[in-house]
Amino acid sequence: MTTDLETRQVTTKIQIRTADDEKTPQTIEGYALKFNRQSDVLGGGFMPSFRETINSHALDNADMSNVVATFNHDENQILGRTGVNLKLSVDDIGLKFEVQPPDTQLARDLMTNIAAGIINQCSFAFTIPDSDDAQDWNESDSDDAQYQRKINKIDHLYDVSVVTTPAYPDTEAVVGQRSKTLVEKLVKEKDSWKQERKKMLLELKKQEILDQI
Repeated sequence: MTTDLETRQVTTKIQIRTADDEKTPQTIEGYALKFNRQSDVLGGGFMPSFRETINSHALDNADMSNVVATFNHDENQILGRTGVNLKLSVDDIGLKFEVQPPDTQLARDLMTNIAAGIINQCSFAFTIPDSDDAQDWNESDSDDAQYQRKINKIDHLYDVSVVTTPAYPDTEAVVGQRSKTLVEKLVKEKDSWKQERKKMLLELKKQEILDQI
């Protein structure tokens, strides 16, 4: 799978919708992502801390033609596919999904757990195009995060997944290799600036001492 694949956890209300017609299967629905919503602090490990938002036009040109719905991102536990029983729609809030799972033991158990509120989270996997305007990274004004990231474009949506527990805790995030490279460059530039500033201050201090002699 692509090294630029990113995965995000969304704590949102997943619900079961029952049709009036008893012959129509129940539907799992919710939002896989929401626009302009500040994330929790992400990052960790070798990544600096950051918060991110997704632009309301990020999905305008995204390829969503072959998306699967899974349980815990396991393609062996598939719930649906676009063009078959998975419906994706974009509105002012974000990306909404509706899936009518097949009549399997997996689906029946999952429906029971969602209805009971035991499972209430979803996740999505995506990639960002290799273009300068696809994402913005800026230093953050907040004390809890070093950077603010804005995702402007998503080029491919791979899956939406109902999950039991976060695959990636709030303190971590899977970020594509392009994004890692970009952040590493920003950090190096910032460190370089700090070193230059420190050097200038030392030179000024040295000059002050010499002037006093």
